[in-house]
Amino acid sequence: MCFSSNLHVNSFFYDVAFVKSGSKKKKVTKAERLKLLQEEEERQLKEEEEAHLKYKKEEMERLEIQRIEKEKWHRLEAKDLERRNEELEELYLLERCFPEAEKLKQETKLLSQWKHYIQCDGSPDPSVAQEMNTFISLWKEKTNETFEEVIEKSKVVLNLIEKLKFILLETPSCDLQDKNIIQYQESVLQLQELLHLKFGVATEILLRQASTLADLDSGNMEKVIKDENVTLYVWANLKKNPRHRSVRFSETQIGFEIPRILATSDIAVRLLHTHYDHVSALHPVSTPSKEHTSAVTELVEDDVKNVEKAISKEVEEESKQQERGSHLIQEEEIKVEGEQGDIEVKMSSAEEESEAIKCEREMKVLSETVSAAQLLLVENSSEKPDFFEDNVVDLCQFTTLGGVYHLDILELPPQCKPVKGWMIVEILKEGLQKYTYPPETTEEFETENAFPPIEVTLEVHENVIFFEDPVVVRWDAEGKHWRTDGISNVSYKPKERLVTFSLDTFGPVTLIQDAHINMPYQSWELRPLDVNKVLLTVTTVFTEIQIQIKVSYSCKAGLNIFPTRHSHFYVIINNKIPLVEVKAYRQMALLSSAFAFGWSKWNLLCNSTKVVFKVREHLTEECTENPNWALLMFSGDRAQRLKIKEESEAFSEALKEETEFHSTLYHMVKDFASEEAMEKVRSSNCQFVNSVCHMLLSTRLLSYS
Repeated sequence: MCFSSNLHVNSFFYDVAFVKSGSKKKKVTKAERLKLLQEEEERQLKEEEEAHLKYKKEEMERLEIQRIEKEKWHRLEAKDLERRNEELEELYLLERCFPEAEKLKQETKLLSQWKHYIQCDGSPDPSVAQEMNTFISLWKEKTNETFEEVIEKSKVVLNLIEKLKFILLETPSCDLQDKNIIQYQESVLQLQELLHLKFGVATEILLRQASTLADLDSGNMEKVIKDENVTLYVWANLKKNPRHRSVRFSETQIGFEIPRILATSDIAVRLLHTHYDHVSALHPVSTPSKEHTSAVTELVEDDVKNVEKAISKEVEEESKQQERGSHLIQEEEIKVEGEQGDIEVKMSSAEEESEAIKCEREMKVLSETVSAAQLLLVENSSEKPDFFEDNVVDLCQFTTLGGVYHLDILELPPQCKPVKGWMIVEILKEGLQKYTYPPETTEEFETENAFPPIEVTLEVHENVIFFEDPVVVRWDAEGKHWRTDGISNVSYKPKERLVTFSLDTFGPVTLIQDAHINMPYQSWELRPLDVNKVLLTVTTVFTEIQIQIKVSYSCKAGLNIFPTRHSHFYVIINNKIPLVEVKAYRQMALLSSAFAFGWSKWNLLCNSTKVVFKVREHLTEECTENPNWALLMFSGDRAQRLKIKEESEAFSEALKEETEFHSTLYHMVKDFASEEAMEKVRSSNCQFVNSVCHMLLSTRLLSYS
């Protein structure tokens, strides 16, 4: 077989394979094998060299790009550093709105106290201990008040309690002294206890008249008294009919299923539904640490000393000028007159300057105080509350809703008797007594199940929303906490808003729900509505909550979206450094009158030292289908616009092309904002900005979303 010299190696082997079936196998010589190996090695070396050159080229290109980016980054850093002081000074001037708002709040408080003083309407100033003690003492002395009269008085009492709680809540923690906290909390507790005592006495007065108020059909007394804050349901067993064991109040499904022993006893059953909770312990007031307090105190003292030094120095200079003037008087009277005029002008300007310095120092101290109070709002507790018993309710994890239902079985007091035109009644010295059920000793009763649990049906308040079936809990008076045991057969009808359960023994009960059921938030948005008015929308798993924030107040929804310092123990959160959070909220509030802010999924992926959110200019209320959001990242001392978008596949901190970074959010936004928007920002009301900031600090959107 003849082979052409220009055939490939593969053809050679193909022909060899073809010959194999017909004749003997042709062996490849050693020289040919070496040649093939050499060719293969040369090919591999060539490929390796080409790959190496390609890698080297790509690496050089990468390093060059990296060098250019690094140089660009250094230039931006140098530029940022160059203007940093200027930007921080401008931000400091803008953030004067926070101490100014606090100063206005203090002035308003003083004006309110003065107006209250000159009104002389008989109601006490809740912040003055002497007035509160007098009010409480005078009401204690008043007797024989009907239930309606107590309800009317309760409106004043509840208002005082709310004012005291508001003082504890709104006063900057740095300004709250321990003695004031104790005073206010003691006043709250005294008012709560006295109010409940008055309701008890009024119930006794009502039950003395039970026989005269008896129902013609059943022969028993039934009474319902409703008010905006309190609802009373009371039933008196006058007939003691063993068959009458189902108690239902007229036109409601509220009532009880009582056992036979109660149906044949001289008892009354009272359900006092207070739409507030005066049973749970008062929430502790957050106060700054000793180190924090001492630092602020030292700052205040140093500033005061500096003010005093500045003033005394100016006074000395003025006196020296006066001495020089007196010497000149002896030499030349005409010249003296001119000198005295100059001295008076200088003295006047010096006084104005010293007043300005003093005012500036005061604002600086107030600014530090406000900042410390804001920082305290976002600090997390380092210790989780300990509860050693399984059935004890942790009020840091759960919250009471719909008020408290005070369930009591009472011994029926002696009834009024008509005698010769007079109504005679026996008044027991010990007052209204509770009927013990079940009794402490049950030996004399034969039946084992003589004291079964009492079935109770309650109505949930119309303003309360439960996203899950409510949990019924009872108050343990000895342990001073809510418990879940002693309650069985709980059922809830959401449409009828009725809760039915069986209770081993009567006492205060309430309904609880997880306080963090709406956390973490799914998303949020803050956008302007009008002049000094914004709308905060928070979307949760169950609902969408909208809150309007205005100059002097905010319309809060009746849903809990306000985390506490213990909430991080119960919710998986994207915890951010408190100082970064505070700085972000303050500057977002400054810009809120002209810019909308929104949740970004990338905030979850950046670390705890940075926050990411969306921002866009928003000057009109017209809703756009595809708003042009910018993504900003902020670390407390640096703000930058990100290259990625919300729809991007991966997170990157790369800077958007043709943008710079700044020391503040305000200056970052200013780069792409209109002059109209920035003018609107600069003219914002300081109280409005403060209100927005307080709401952002209270909801902690950047950590709990």
